[in-house]
Amino acid sequence: MREYLLTLCITAAVTYLLTGPVRKFAIVAGAMPEIRARDVHREPTPRLGGIAMFFGMCAGLLAADHLTNLNEVFEKSNEPRALLSGAALIWLIGVLDDKFEIDALIKLGGQMIAAGVMVVQGLTILWLPVPGVGTVALTQWQGTLLTVALVVITINAVNFVDGLDGLAAGMVCIAAAAFFMYAYRVWYSYGIEAAAPATLFAAVLMGMCLGFLPHNMHPARIFMGDSGSMLIGLVLAAGAISVTGQVDPDVMNLFAGSERNTVHQMVPVYIPLLLPLSIIAIPAADLILAIVRRTWRGQSPFAADRGHLHHRLLEIGHSHSRAVLIMYFWSALIAFGALGYSVNSASMWIVLGVVALSAIGLVLLLLPRFTPRAPAWAERFVPPRYRRRRRRVIAEPAARRAHPADEDETERTPVAAGTPGVSGVNGATAIGPRSRLHDRRKAGTSR
Repeated sequence: MREYLLTLCITAAVTYLLTGPVRKFAIVAGAMPEIRARDVHREPTPRLGGIAMFFGMCAGLLAADHLTNLNEVFEKSNEPRALLSGAALIWLIGVLDDKFEIDALIKLGGQMIAAGVMVVQGLTILWLPVPGVGTVALTQWQGTLLTVALVVITINAVNFVDGLDGLAAGMVCIAAAAFFMYAYRVWYSYGIEAAAPATLFAAVLMGMCLGFLPHNMHPARIFMGDSGSMLIGLVLAAGAISVTGQVDPDVMNLFAGSERNTVHQMVPVYIPLLLPLSIIAIPAADLILAIVRRTWRGQSPFAADRGHLHHRLLEIGHSHSRAVLIMYFWSALIAFGALGYSVNSASMWIVLGVVALSAIGLVLLLLPRFTPRAPAWAERFVPPRYRRRRRRVIAEPAARRAHPADEDETERTPVAAGTPGVSGVNGATAIGPRSRLHDRRKAGTSR
């Protein structure tokens, strides 16, 4: 455990220290795209945060390779090298997209190639534990197709949820923590060395996210971009593939005793099928809803819009920070709920606890709909959002009320829209202050 924690800390430290220089490099390189209609932020922010995360991952794997116990993972398995190869490819595609805006189909092809590179080097699903059937061995083509599909779905699910400051990194960090606890239990409790690579991947992934989060929390100073979101999605998928398709369920010796005991004991075997799905449950739901919504409107599934779950939370009335915390809450509830059920599936307290926390989550979710208003005598003691709204009356200046005839006639004369040097009805200076967003776009700045 100490070596895993050391690897996590090294990864987090390198990622944190590199993010600042990477931010300056992104500004110089012009990796600050224009603010789009679907964006939530209002200030141009550099991307390419995935560069720091990638080198943090490399540092973590390099440190693990020189540790006494974790060095066996590199000697007995080729999975770390397979992960590094696929991650380097998907990271390069993400960097190019952050700078030059690559077409969505090209990115999809790159994701499939990265998954194929990992399959060629041995990181693939070899068998599946199917409830009621047992362990089902997969052919080479079946394992390849299933591996590629899981990688592509996970990458795009994480990419879709990356819409608010700190959202994707925080949710993936929560998922990686739950996955680390599960994989470490399989490796330590059952003594299965095949689960060690997945445990290492989860520790490195947590370090990447924790090191980047201080720079990415609201208001974010840098975005991870596709170079970061696709990278952490790939690492998350690699851990799920490793522990699902590489760990033989028969090694756990769970097929003993009565049929009922066997069913309960087999839960840790079936959990690898459910835990990756529960970890990305919210991003995957967002992905499915986005595809259905866009195809229903006759749009491309890759067309961007403001219909994601985090956008809807903002529309309900949640603040930026509270929307992120709510997404954190639901991610942790689903991931750790599945983890708790895998540890003790016969306990009813786990189910009741998940139900109670779900009820609390629904109350928090709908809180803006039921915002209480404090009575008049208590308004000075509560935050402004709980005070009753009153109409503000702007009084005229006393000098103008006393001498109405001294007003300049030119102030009363309406100005025509076509008058030279004066903005018309559509001009910002004719009706009020100029739009900040318009100024930034006109000045040529970018996100």
